[in-house]
Amino acid sequence: MVTHPEPAPSPSLVVVMPAYNAAETLRDTVRRIPADIDRVILVDDGSQDDTVTIAESLGLKVICHPHNVGYGGNQKTCYTEALRDGADVVVMLHPDGQYDPELITDLIRPIVEGRADMVLGSRFLPPVRVEESGMPRWKIVVNRLLTAIENFAMGTCFAECHTGYRAYSAGFLRRIPFLRNSNDFVFDTQVIAQAVAFRQRIVEVPARTRYFPGASTISLAASVLYGLQTLATMLRFLLWRIGLVRSRLFTR
Repeated sequence: MVTHPEPAPSPSLVVVMPAYNAAETLRDTVRRIPADIDRVILVDDGSQDDTVTIAESLGLKVICHPHNVGYGGNQKTCYTEALRDGADVVVMLHPDGQYDPELITDLIRPIVEGRADMVLGSRFLPPVRVEESGMPRWKIVVNRLLTAIENFAMGTCFAECHTGYRAYSAGFLRRIPFLRNSNDFVFDTQVIAQAVAFRQRIVEVPARTRYFPGASTISLAASVLYGLQTLATMLRFLLWRIGLVRSRLFTR
């Protein structure tokens, strides 16, 4: 008698949403998430609006920080909770609707197919035209400049290093020491540097975005601080890469 192997079980797909005062845009963002996602986890970072109430009414799993810990600190809770829930693939989706939820399928495909450990949704890959998204011109220039510096420091050729639209395999999140990263916005930069340091497979896919009054944004002062922290992270990585310093960010 011929026996046929059992089909491999489908991976558990979890979307995590680091949220802060997202009440105005949360419903529409969740509505646009593909139906094959197994679970959506929202981590609220001390919102002052109805974010938590709306998230609960939508049936999301909600984790509430008792006080604001920052964007990076929020992500630490997101990924820890997703791993605890048995996620195989984790997508970070901002609840402000700036990134297109319908693209989640494209974002996770390289991981599901075994081609990537981390996927970045790039606003600078064809056929996307970032100029048409409403992204301020100065942000485009700074993004390109910082990405060029990061590519030099890491020996990479990414189209963009500053996207907030990302997908990770569970194995990736277990391998990199993301809990050692900053609680601030530079967390995202540190994750990419860790991915390179730990020789993880990184794929970029085009990602559409839209800028509108309800979308979240950071202040000029916070943007300047983020830029300086990014440069400091790249200097730290470069010195580690050539063996001049040791760093807990890039070692087990």
